[in-house]
Amino acid sequence: MDVFVLPEKIVTKPKNMTTYSIIAQIIVALSIIYVWVFRFDNIVTEFKQYGLSNLIRSFVGAAKIALSTLLVAGIWYPSLILVPALLMAFLMIAAQYFHFKTGNPWQKHIPSLLLLILCLFIAAVSLKLV
Repeated sequence: MDVFVLPEKIVTKPKNMTTYSIIAQIIVALSIIYVWVFRFDNIVTEFKQYGLSNLIRSFVGAAKIALSTLLVAGIWYPSLILVPALLMAFLMIAAQYFHFKTGNPWQKHIPSLLLLILCLFIAAVSLKLV
């Protein structure tokens, strides 16, 4: 009869908040890529609703994709994290402003609000505040 012994620790706990920050960085980056690449038609509609030009939309999209890329690169180069996290948080605050300005329902506020919270968390971990 064979006896199988399971190790005491199958799942290890993160030693610090860096692990959670990395998860947040990946979530933010994947969310931005998903919205700005695969749901671009919704972005076009929203920016028209906000009264913003195609040039502004293109600038915001390029900035968000570049910042997302830097957040992912920050997994290996932590010195890259703080500025992209804060700039992305600023863009999420702008998104909240335009959702309020146009009177969008709360369901439309939630994604950018969650990304704002994640970006502020990433920045706080980067500054070692958490």
